[in-house]
Amino acid sequence: MVDELGVAVVGFGWMGRVHTQAYARLPHHYPHLPLRPRLITVAEEVPGWAEEAAAQFGFVSATRDWREVAADPRVRAVSITAPNFLHREIGVAMAEAGKHIWIEKPVGLTAGDARAVADAVAKAGVQGAVGFNYRNAPAVEAARELIASGEIGRVTHVRIRLFSDYAAHPDGALTWRYERARGGSGVLGDLASHGADLARFLLGEIASLTADTAIFLPERARPTGATAGHTLAAGGERGPVENEDYVNCLLRFASGARGVLEACRVSVGEQNNYGFEVHGTKGAVCWDFRRLNELAVSRGAAYQDQPVSTVFVGPGTGEFAAFQPGAANAMGYDDLKVIEAYRFVRSVAEGVPYGTTLTDAVRSAAALDAMTLAAQRKTWVDVEAG
Repeated sequence: MVDELGVAVVGFGWMGRVHTQAYARLPHHYPHLPLRPRLITVAEEVPGWAEEAAAQFGFVSATRDWREVAADPRVRAVSITAPNFLHREIGVAMAEAGKHIWIEKPVGLTAGDARAVADAVAKAGVQGAVGFNYRNAPAVEAARELIASGEIGRVTHVRIRLFSDYAAHPDGALTWRYERARGGSGVLGDLASHGADLARFLLGEIASLTADTAIFLPERARPTGATAGHTLAAGGERGPVENEDYVNCLLRFASGARGVLEACRVSVGEQNNYGFEVHGTKGAVCWDFRRLNELAVSRGAAYQDQPVSTVFVGPGTGEFAAFQPGAANAMGYDDLKVIEAYRFVRSVAEGVPYGTTLTDAVRSAAALDAMTLAAQRKTWVDVEAG
């Protein structure tokens, strides 16, 4: 017997669409999951967007007011894919209403916002998942296991990169993403939050860091209407970009390992160039998001001139078998969100957390706060434990 789980999506830009599609695909990839999501309500304040989403994806109802979702007894779980400045208010309200929440990173504007949502989830006794999707890649999970097994020896250093050109066009619209009060810390919250999570997932807690940030495109044109994603707004009134285009960060881990985390949203010629290289005393393991299902691995006893092999992940690694029958068959970005949805719904069904939690969000946000402070003070800063 499969029970229904009434779900809602709050905020229907691109990420709201991704969450919705992930819920719809769960029965295809995880037919034995004891809860089957049912799309109850979509909430989006832009006139007409919620109604269009309901018609396209089959939501039972649509609204412009997310508070109606909190009050709806049909809804047991909520995806929060609204802009960053709304995360805290909506997340706390949904938890207090007894709703399980799957919330996109960075969970607010600061570690204080993330902690408030985490506290509300814990107090309400509901499940809370966070959208750190890259750790769900089977290859990333395989890299973590390889590191933990000691196959590359004691980890000495890691380099994590997240370069993109989504904000590189000088006519890119001055949306909420570029405002400190609504977007928070710019590329830190957007991309470096993923980097901080990957760093912790692979190597453990970050003890301290120092950082440098920059704004390379100081002005953008204000949009004249509603926007979704990264749209252009040539000719509009220009206003200041208030948060960071770029961050470069040196990391010290509790283990003694060192690291570099670099992220940029205005990297011309780079499209989703995300990945990591982890080096140890006996080898190395590297991953590139654009080659999602493979690892570059060096291991052995040669130390010098040691070869690097390409390893394709397959069934038996992470959740790969739910999507493809054999190694080197491709998975993609949306599949990672299906895995995220599965772990969220499984958490609801079993009453214990699977995958990323609000604790992970708090730890990532603490690293981002430390980056901001370190860039201001031009010094090393300890990262709060959470």
